[in-house]
Amino acid sequence: MVVNNAGYDLMGPVEDLSMDDIRAQFETNLFGVIRVMQAVLPVMRRQKSGTIVNVSSVGGKVAVPLNSVYNSTKFALEGLTEGMRYEVDQFGINLILVEPGVIRSNFLDNARLPTKTASADPAYASLMERATVTFKQMYEAGAGSPPEEVAKVILKAVTSDSPDVRYLAGSDAAMFLEKRKSSSDLE
Repeated sequence: MVVNNAGYDLMGPVEDLSMDDIRAQFETNLFGVIRVMQAVLPVMRRQKSGTIVNVSSVGGKVAVPLNSVYNSTKFALEGLTEGMRYEVDQFGINLILVEPGVIRSNFLDNARLPTKTASADPAYASLMERATVTFKQMYEAGAGSPPEEVAKVILKAVTSDSPDVRYLAGSDAAMFLEKRKSSSDLE
């Protein structure tokens, strides 16, 4: 069994992000996952069994402002995992997505801001400030679920005789998806 759980958030308006920052986000959140899977799949095929858990995010289903590149990596991980699941099923290999909501972790501490900024253009300054304050307040107030919730979901998924493709993790994950279903594309 392999659990791919690497990832970080690159926060900022796409206009202010350098291509190097964007590539680095994809290298970690998507291409790193692909490299790990390419390394373990031959072994799993030979043994005619295996499970790969890709930890995505509710952000792979619901995009939010200033996280467009992060969301893009998670949307891509969702499609990759779903498509690969059909490819490797014939070898007895399961691919599973775990989609956490907000998890109390060091995720925000590890978030990165743009290295290339439009410092002379304050067009996004107000949005960035509001988002940064909101995220910090949310984490400081203890919002979200403990990391153990994600571990429990992973354990449930990998011990299932017939695992689902997707598993939500955390108390707010379902709420985010329900909110998305009831919103227009511009809300």
